[in-house]
Amino acid sequence: MAEDVQDGLVEAAQVARETTVRSALNGIEYGAFGDTNIADSDLDRMVQAVPVAICAALARKAYYFVPLALSESRGSNVTMIAATYTPELGDQAVCHRNVPLGGSDGVFISTRLLGDRFALAFEFFINVGHAFVDAIGVPEAFDKLVWAQAVADVRGETSQDAWESRALAVAGGKQARPQDGRPPVDEKAKSNFLESAFSDALAIYQLSLSVDFDYSELREREYPLLAPQALAERLKMVAQLFPPNADYEFAIRYRRRG
Repeated sequence: MAEDVQDGLVEAAQVARETTVRSALNGIEYGAFGDTNIADSDLDRMVQAVPVAICAALARKAYYFVPLALSESRGSNVTMIAATYTPELGDQAVCHRNVPLGGSDGVFISTRLLGDRFALAFEFFINVGHAFVDAIGVPEAFDKLVWAQAVADVRGETSQDAWESRALAVAGGKQARPQDGRPPVDEKAKSNFLESAFSDALAIYQLSLSVDFDYSELREREYPLLAPQALAERLKMVAQLFPPNADYEFAIRYRRRG
């Protein structure tokens, strides 16, 4: 491979050809390339956390954990992979790149841009959540639960996308209502909101199976985080739909203030 490397970079397609791909017990195909700075045991544990019931939607995907996947702003539409981390290449990298690989899709995740196991796992599970929604959609029971929370004006959301699309979907309800008394709804925004909320819930649920974390660690400045009880309702439903694999446990623990 060394003779094909220029400036320490390798084409993503070449990385896919020459990386040993493993199949986890749940069926996910994945591999590691270069100096990822993550132990094989931690990587295996993270990938295997994806419930079997979710994995059927990922049959045509392979996940490659690489030091850096570079954006396509280098004058080419070819995704390049760095085998090692440098600050200069880090400035040109993105968290992940999706690359068509013949009859399948490769998802190249930049492990060195994600500072710890928590961040790496969340990036991976967010990708899994979006892939599931794209392939399967959102369960009707989850739709009903989340929309009822939105109509009830439950505080906060689980991501910027979910927060913004929810606001657009229900904005009409704060305006004058038509004669039938029902608030107008932006159906496109509602659909986007339900998809975002479900992929977020899938990601947070899988993250809880993989690592212990405090819910406040998901907080971002741009929007208020969803109220804990409302999130718990979403996660419990997801756990019913997609039970944990063997050796993984789903649990929600509450702490009392003071």
